[in-house]
Amino acid sequence: QVHVVESGGGLVQAVGSLRRSCSVSGFNPYFYTMFWFRQAPGKEREFVAGISGNGESTTEDSVKDRFSIARDTSANTAFLKMNSLSEDDTAVYYCAVGRAPDRSPSAMLHWGKGTLVTVSS
Repeated sequence: QVHVVESGGGLVQAVGSLRRSCSVSGFNPYFYTMFWFRQAPGKEREFVAGISGNGESTTEDSVKDRFSIARDTSANTAFLKMNSLSEDDTAVYYCAVGRAPDRSPSAMLHWGKGTLVTVSS
């Protein structure tokens, strides 16, 4: 059975930082790309970052100066580091597994439940 579990969400003050983790089990994630998405209230789910099994990564242009993605393949875990957070970053953040280069939400194979990140001023 496949499990995708996120951790590290919560409340953070503006200009602060937060590190999210995503662990997968039940399959070998090396052959897949791990993604982070987010969905703000009233908005569609959007791509944030993705990283393949061999470490190739891509980050959405709007956040690439503040967000970074990393992966520990041996631990089947991906990380999203978010710096200089603002209220605009408040959203539910989801981890997902799919196959690059397709990074549309509809193409994802497995999803985590998502965790709310709230940035307060």
